[in-house]
Amino acid sequence: MEASAGIDPTGEVNGGHLRSFIERIERLEEEKRAIADDIKDVYGEAKSTGFDPKIMRKIVSLRRQDKHKRAEEEEILELYMAALGD
Repeated sequence: MEASAGIDPTGEVNGGHLRSFIERIERLEEEKRAIADDIKDVYGEAKSTGFDPKIMRKIVSLRRQDKHKRAEEEEILELYMAALGD
């Protein structure tokens, strides 16, 4: 086994170092769940005022994309739709 920062040449695992990484990941996962719940709540609020969450999710997804890549995908989509007669 090749030595690395977490494993010494004898194959022993640095438990403290490993535990530190695991605990950091666990904290971040918990934060991610909390943020996901917050986002869900915002979509729920928007829906209760008459907005369509499905469309809002699509807008968020589109705004996240690079403008050039989005335009390219839209052109291809239009081309395919025209080929299908839609």
